[in-house]
Amino acid sequence: MLRYALKRLPSAALVLAVASVLVFCVPRLAQGDAADVLAGPDATPATVAAVRHNLGLDQSVVTQYLEWVRGILTGDLGTSYVRRQPATAAIGDALGQTVSLTLAALFVALLLGGIAGVVLGVGRNRVLTKVAGGLVSLAFAIPPYVSGVLLVLLLAVTIRLLPSGGYVSLAQDPEIAVQYLLMPAVCLGLPTAAILARFLSASIRQVQDEEFVRTGLAKGLRTRRLVRAHIIPNALPPVLTVLGIQVGQLLGGAIVVEAIFGWHGIGDLLVASVLNRDYVLVQDLLLFTVAVFVVIQTLTDLAHAAVDPRVRLEA
Repeated sequence: MLRYALKRLPSAALVLAVASVLVFCVPRLAQGDAADVLAGPDATPATVAAVRHNLGLDQSVVTQYLEWVRGILTGDLGTSYVRRQPATAAIGDALGQTVSLTLAALFVALLLGGIAGVVLGVGRNRVLTKVAGGLVSLAFAIPPYVSGVLLVLLLAVTIRLLPSGGYVSLAQDPEIAVQYLLMPAVCLGLPTAAILARFLSASIRQVQDEEFVRTGLAKGLRTRRLVRAHIIPNALPPVLTVLGIQVGQLLGGAIVVEAIFGWHGIGDLLVASVLNRDYVLVQDLLLFTVAVFVVIQTLTDLAHAAVDPRVRLEA
């Protein structure tokens, strides 16, 4: 297993290296820079040039890139041009909100997707299967920015059961925090739950056609035990790969959900940084997002290899 994990490291490092070049160059293709924002609309060219010099933006692109990479390797992510604070502090303030939202949405996706996938895969009740299939299709079809508005109108405006937006830390008040977290988590987790349900049900139906399932039925094993102990464990490896991709999608979808529910997380910080041409924060946030994708995908591959030894043997 360790040898298989070490073989994954070079490809992960290569992805991060290529991504660092892209996330450094792409923001600079936009017209203007942080100096224009900080100097103001009425600033003279000399003032803009002075601000640009103070920020180091008048150096060559190669020099700026090497300085940025050197800072990352030494743990210094730089200082935000606009916020005038270390990038680590700005990212750290926003990271907690995004992580709590993503983990809660992942829990919702695993719970609802797992139940719906098993019902669709092995359900014998035709009515229940049709209802589950309809709900999965509905969750898959409605994007988060629509379901978020509908949830606010229903649960915050009409019923007045939950707050329409805002954030409270779990460490500060867990009960109130869950109330603020519930709607954003459901909104973000529903599409992922639908995708997991689709893949899990398809994988279960495929496993049911395997020889060992027919052998177990012929030996008199109960269907419930066969499903729990043999069918579902063998149906999980393909779903794990999909789950790894969807966790990354949750981080991307959090940008929209944070805007709907007033969460000042990574997505909100990234949008503000792009608008202000704050290259340091844009670069750090984009590279951080890519790194999270790479780590999640690597962990997914390792989990896949752990539950399916054939993957390790083929590698």
